[in-house]
Amino acid sequence: LLILDFFLSFRWLVIAVGLVRAYLAKGSYHSLYYSIEKPLKFFQTGALLEEYLLIAKYLPGIVPSSVVLTAFQVMSRVFLTWAVTHSVKEVQSEDSVLLFVVAWTITEIIRYSFYTFSLLNHLPYLIKWARYTLFIVLYPMGVTGELLTIYAALPFVRQSGLYSISLPNKYNFSFDYYTFLILVMISYIPIFPQLYFHMLHQRRKVLSHTEENKKSE
Repeated sequence: LLILDFFLSFRWLVIAVGLVRAYLAKGSYHSLYYSIEKPLKFFQTGALLEEYLLIAKYLPGIVPSSVVLTAFQVMSRVFLTWAVTHSVKEVQSEDSVLLFVVAWTITEIIRYSFYTFSLLNHLPYLIKWARYTLFIVLYPMGVTGELLTIYAALPFVRQSGLYSISLPNKYNFSFDYYTFLILVMISYIPIFPQLYFHMLHQRRKVLSHTEENKKSE
């Protein structure tokens, strides 16, 4: 598990380094997505298996977490990576894509560093603080980038009929991907606040407990 966590943290460092190198080479933050497109797709898709291992094996023993909310977060990222950003090429140059990629990258580097040091029983306070504090900015930043990217994709999806199935057909079934994307955006309204307030609750619980321990020492 320790090796797994180290690898998971390292993979996001690869993406972070890729972004920095591309920015230094271009001198601009526009269209940096193309510099990390392949590793992002590979790593984010692999997160489906990794999250299962974390949730099923040892995550509950380290940090109480909602399985449903965590699963939604993982699935939404995979969905954004493949069903939106990969499928609608026109949005790949949008700044909103960089917004959620940067938010994901920083969040995951901190999160897997937290797991690694927790397994070593030597968790620096700075990492614990970052894990339960920086999400206050990073979560809204990521969600904003995701929603803006989906919104930017809507006109192209409607024009191309991407992934849509119209009647009549032999299965007597229709599907409008454009409408589906709108429903996905709406689903953020009830789910994101739950995830955000869950983390706020965890922050108060964990950091206040840490402060009490420091005072007792």
